[in-house]
Amino acid sequence: MSDPTSPAPDPAVAPASPAGRLLPLILPAIVVGAGSSLALVGLTAVANVLQDWIWTTVPATIGMDPDGRPWIFLVLTLTGVAVGLVVTLVPGHAGPDPATIELGGPPLQPAVLPGLALAIVLVLAGGVSLGPENPIIGITIGLSVALGMRVLPSIDVAGWAGLAFSGTIGAMFGTPVGAAFALSEAPGDPRVPLWDRMFGPLVAAATGALTTDILHGESFTIGTAPYPGPQLMDLLTASLVAVGAAAIGMLAIVLFPISWRLFQRLGSPLLGLVVGGLALGLLGAIGGEITLFKGLDQMQELAATSADYTAGRLALIGLIKLFAVVIAGTSGFRGGRIFPSVFVGVAVGLAVNAALPGIPQSLAVAASLLGILVAVTRSGWLSLFLAAFMVGEAQIMPILCFAILPAWLLVTGRPEMVIAPPAKPATGRS
Repeated sequence: MSDPTSPAPDPAVAPASPAGRLLPLILPAIVVGAGSSLALVGLTAVANVLQDWIWTTVPATIGMDPDGRPWIFLVLTLTGVAVGLVVTLVPGHAGPDPATIELGGPPLQPAVLPGLALAIVLVLAGGVSLGPENPIIGITIGLSVALGMRVLPSIDVAGWAGLAFSGTIGAMFGTPVGAAFALSEAPGDPRVPLWDRMFGPLVAAATGALTTDILHGESFTIGTAPYPGPQLMDLLTASLVAVGAAAIGMLAIVLFPISWRLFQRLGSPLLGLVVGGLALGLLGAIGGEITLFKGLDQMQELAATSADYTAGRLALIGLIKLFAVVIAGTSGFRGGRIFPSVFVGVAVGLAVNAALPGIPQSLAVAASLLGILVAVTRSGWLSLFLAAFMVGEAQIMPILCFAILPAWLLVTGRPEMVIAPPAKPATGRS
């Protein structure tokens, strides 16, 4: 996860951070936090309207089953065509190749943002296995930097980007805690106290979260069976589940560059997205509607109906989603990989509980989420927060703090789920 908040410190100057420097950040942080939430909620609302039209109105009109294999295959294929046309024809090409950027990368130019917004609406509505996080953060950072530097240039580019990053994370999860955890891992000038660096971003995150809550944003509670209480054996079982889930996440990371190189050989972004849409259509036809979209509603549905699935079927659903994330993330679709990875973690955790009912369902799901997220995000605090937050069991947190350690040993120092951008050819005289 790249850090949009911290400029390179000047070793010759020890920056001061009195209250007089922090107080002027409050109003800009509130504006950016609220604006980030409005951008997220607005684009999500547009995508939901389009999704309802694609998956309900149109098939009902023409007499097709929206959950049937032909319709799923057709829609995902056409979504690949539509996003390919946006990436090819819209000015700015909807931003850089999403496989080469992390969450919260450098600010995008304003000309890129309309195409990126259109692309993410199509992705969310069309059922592609990607979430809104990367594009939304790219849009809010780009807008905040472009407008903020005009209105209040005393806050530098990194400052505006940090406010937008935090405000969007807070808005996305409906709580500022996730943003605070992410910021605590970001490198910064060690001479500046951590809470001085977090002051403005935390105001933005809290404002974004509050705005989303007022606007009745999405709920992230999965709805697993209540945790009966900690047992000594839970330390071992949670650690094993977390390591197993992290290994599954690492499988996706191994496949990621292989898939990316195959799509690059096609030579055309449009062709890559069409082929990617076809592949996602085939996977969706096999896995069904439960394996489509960013996965939030689907993981809640899966948890509520898990008794209707065998352990093998749950594992297959998670595996199909995993392959879909890899294909969608490497073929050029704009979107984030955290949301669908969370779905994979939920499916794997439910499969573990179905195979081994002695492991409490909430513990199995939380530990599985932890392992997947540690592999995909390489953010330990954010992974711990989301794992406990999504199952709604605070008393699981001490156990997860043990379980994350072997999972972290598995993933640390290994490749991440991002492609290094191709080096530009050298220019100049020899």
